[in-house]
Amino acid sequence: MNIGTRSVLFGVHQFLLHPLLVAVAWWRLYGFPWDARLWAAFVVHDLGYVGKPNMDGPEGERHVDLGAAVMGRLFGEEWGDFCRYHSRHRARRDGARFSRLAVADKYVIACEPWWFYLPRAALSGELREYVMRARRRCAASENVSPEERMEILSGSSVRWYCGVQRYMGRWVSSHRAGEADTWTPLINGAGPA
Repeated sequence: MNIGTRSVLFGVHQFLLHPLLVAVAWWRLYGFPWDARLWAAFVVHDLGYVGKPNMDGPEGERHVDLGAAVMGRLFGEEWGDFCRYHSRHRARRDGARFSRLAVADKYVIACEPWWFYLPRAALSGELREYVMRARRRCAASENVSPEERMEILSGSSVRWYCGVQRYMGRWVSSHRAGEADTWTPLINGAGPA
């Protein structure tokens, strides 16, 4: 079973748990999500990871396409873009604005305790890929604080996650109202967020 499928079945993007966490994050950021289309987006936005051999490579980058297609077919192109641009990197690559779904999705990371996240990420095999990506991007980013950089590069999974949480918390605070995203790097044309 490949890593994308493992992520959706029992990892970071678990098909029941992750949508609920995104709904809670949305509620904290924007109020209760009364619109049924939001709930549909929470459910389908990361299902495109199923069958993907990586989370951050060219195949994983395209995970947004399935949710965008489903939402576009059901509710129109605006909702398709709402799902598509939950990836900050896809939005940057396409010259579009990230959606509020991106903010709620990142807020999950900022709020989820390490003891809940890390076991799922390790069990699915995602953790290694995420740590490597964060370390690579941390070295190239001006927006990572010195404290976050120390934690991300520490070698400890718990400290790594705490550094990523702090960074994502600051990103959410700076972008929750839709401010232009100058923090997200374009790496080799983009990569999933």
